[in-house]
Amino acid sequence: MRGERREAVAEQSVSTDAADTMAYQVATDVRALRAFVSAGALARGLSRERVELLTLAVSELATNTLQHTTGGGWVRLWAEPGQLFCDVVDHGPTRALGRSMPATDSVRGRGLAIVEQICDEVAVLTGPGETVVRIRLSL
Repeated sequence: MRGERREAVAEQSVSTDAADTMAYQVATDVRALRAFVSAGALARGLSRERVELLTLAVSELATNTLQHTTGGGWVRLWAEPGQLFCDVVDHGPTRALGRSMPATDSVRGRGLAIVEQICDEVAVLTGPGETVVRIRLSL
C-alpha cells in the first residue's frame, strides 16, 4: 500500500478537537517533538514498532523544515478509526514526492525518500503561505 492512493490521505480533514499540536523553531526543539509524537501515537494505539517509524518520519520532515525554511513549523497529530495522521506544517516551498533514494555516497537528500518508504501514505498539500506534509500510518 505504500506509495499508492496519495489522494486519500490528502482529502482527510483535520479534526481540530482531536488533534494535538506542537510547534518547533530551532534544532534543539526536535528532541521534544520526537517525544510529543511518540507519546501521542502510543496513546492513540499505534504499535511501538510503528511509533518508531512515525517518529523517524516526523524527525526527518522537521529537520528539513529547519534546514530549508525560516520560522520553524508545527506538527498536528490525530487518529481516525484504524489510522493515525500527522501533519508537518511550515512556510517553505512545496516538496516533490516520488524521490528515489540517493546513492550510498551521497551526503544529503534521503529525508523525503525515507518518509515515503516508511509511511503508508504521504501527501503534500499547499495553502496560503504554508506547506503541509501529511502522513498516514494504519493502526
